[in-house]
Amino acid sequence: MRKDIEIPEIGGVYLAIVTEFNEVYRCEDWYAYLINDNEAALEMVLIVSKGFGLDKETSAMRHKIEKLAPYSASKIELIQEEVLQLHNEFRVSFFIEDRLYEKKYILEPGLKPGDLRMIKQLNKKGILLK
Repeated sequence: MRKDIEIPEIGGVYLAIVTEFNEVYRCEDWYAYLINDNEAALEMVLIVSKGFGLDKETSAMRHKIEKLAPYSASKIELIQEEVLQLHNEFRVSFFIEDRLYEKKYILEPGLKPGDLRMIKQLNKKGILLK
């Protein structure tokens, strides 16, 4: 029975962790973005994120995006500096037309400024998870 279940592969959907300057507090903040680099819109996007380590775990955060247009991005959440020291998991589920897709992204702990690259879809520096 399990061999009859088809799990479709999807490309062109990325998660980016980027820095942005906070004008109010005059500091750099970290944010997670979901990027749709496909010709089709993503519908009913559900994102569950959490951080975990050997002796620490964050609460699960849940987010919903009704529709993410083709070749666009949406800001998901602020990531506190302390949480970057943990493994961060983002589970993303969405529909394209009538088909359900799911993808898991893992951000390893210890993100450093030297790891950052320009992400052309956002025109910001960060890490692109594929």
